[in-house]
Amino acid sequence: MKEIVIATKNEHKIIEMKKMLEPLGYKVLTLFDFDEFPEIIEDGKTFKANAFKKAKELSDYLNKIVLADDSGLEVIALNNEPGVYSARYAGDTRNYEKNNELLLKNLKGKSDRSARFVTSMCLYHPNNDPVFFEDYLYGEISEKHAGSNGFGYDPIFYVPELNKNLAEISLEEKNKISHRGKCLLKLINHLKSK
Repeated sequence: MKEIVIATKNEHKIIEMKKMLEPLGYKVLTLFDFDEFPEIIEDGKTFKANAFKKAKELSDYLNKIVLADDSGLEVIALNNEPGVYSARYAGDTRNYEKNNELLLKNLKGKSDRSARFVTSMCLYHPNNDPVFFEDYLYGEISEKHAGSNGFGYDPIFYVPELNKNLAEISLEEKNKISHRGKCLLKLINHLKSK
């Protein structure tokens, strides 16, 4: 069985990615499966740069195929903030609730609430060129929380076509429309073609 390491300890991402990769015959490993791995500082200026850095450094260390992603939210009226700082927008520790509160506070009084989620993925094979995938989910920042599914900014991210916030839909529905789900489909099509 082929192995692929997902460069994350984010349990929500792991669930989403396993659901899509395991049916292809991959044994999906995560950072929880290794006692040691290098600490990688995500200091890139773009999602793509961070995904590449994580994938390459882990692949070099583990000598395995690694899939790394960097995802985040860009809000037009805030000059694309929080951007690459999405996970730690309100401080050094990841706190979804505080991130959402700060974002809503910073958007007070702004009429343009348009935003997009971005996912950049890098698939890195030892001794091969990296392969990149990127996709988006466009929407708006809602003025109030809705739904209990999902994570991060999902409770305040409104999807006009669905007339719902992202946290109001199931994981299956989310995987069909989300930035990460669409990016994973590109990855899956790539893996199937190999």
